[in-house]
Amino acid sequence: MAIYFIRHGQSEFNASFQGSTDPMIFDAPLTKLGFEQATKARDDVSILGITRVITSPFTRAIQTAQTIFDGISPIEVQHGHRELLLHSCDIGRHPDELKAHFPTLLFDHLPQSWWHENSIEGQEIVKEPIELFRKRISKFVAGLNKIDNENVAIVGHGNAFREIIGVELTNCQIHQFR
Repeated sequence: MAIYFIRHGQSEFNASFQGSTDPMIFDAPLTKLGFEQATKARDDVSILGITRVITSPFTRAIQTAQTIFDGISPIEVQHGHRELLLHSCDIGRHPDELKAHFPTLLFDHLPQSWWHENSIEGQEIVKEPIELFRKRISKFVAGLNKIDNENVAIVGHGNAFREIIGVELTNCQIHQFR
């Protein structure tokens, strides 16, 4: 059985970020191009026999997972592989807000602030320490190593996947982890 990593489609933050000035787009949704990328990926995953999907709670990842897998495989939300908090788009929304926006998914198991604590003070983004990020990702991978006898897709983020596999995935790129 296999585990596949799929990076989310292009988000509004990705489209706006110019490398130095944060456009202050919190929990950025997908752009039109991001939805198109996810739609193309839906065709690409059809032959993989994926029976379970795990997505991060960020809107861009959920929208990607739903576009690719709605009606194909059940989608569950986990926060262990969320993005490294570096920018405004890496600050999430309360589970109740997510539930209102994505009523078919479960969010009750998430902490109220499932992203890095103390992440915003006024307009300053407080970055997640790399040591905490690496520890969190290591714990997530340990959980993946317990998955057996099913094909699973993990929909997530560039920095998280780069930490695990050492490769920068492009938007909606599919990478076989195991």
